[in-house]
Amino acid sequence: MSAIILKDESYKIIGICMDVHRELGMGFKEAVYKEALEIEFNNQHIPYEREKFFAIEYKGQILRRRYPADFIVFNELILEVKATAFIVESFVAQTINYLKASGLKLGIIANFGQKSFVHKRVVF
Repeated sequence: MSAIILKDESYKIIGICMDVHRELGMGFKEAVYKEALEIEFNNQHIPYEREKFFAIEYKGQILRRRYPADFIVFNELILEVKATAFIVESFVAQTINYLKASGLKLGIIANFGQKSFVHKRVVF
């Protein structure tokens, strides 16, 4: 059995997301949860970048269009924030694409749109 990548970092981020969800509950737009996460990351001295853009390469050329990942946390993983009824496959595909573009190996999809906090680890 292989080791869980970025286990401690993932645990910390998921715990912060659970705290944010416990405090705010469900029903807000993604931007509200992102702002609350920034407060928590700053309070806990966790390095992050918000809305980090990655270049997308196509047949050796860099495309003009770029898409931002919600957060890069600990310089090692992508955190995608959602506020929907379910985590759907298109969210997983989006996170995989961000992982491809960034060269990172782990993404976490954090969904604040359900009664209980739900997350999904995406490894690429």
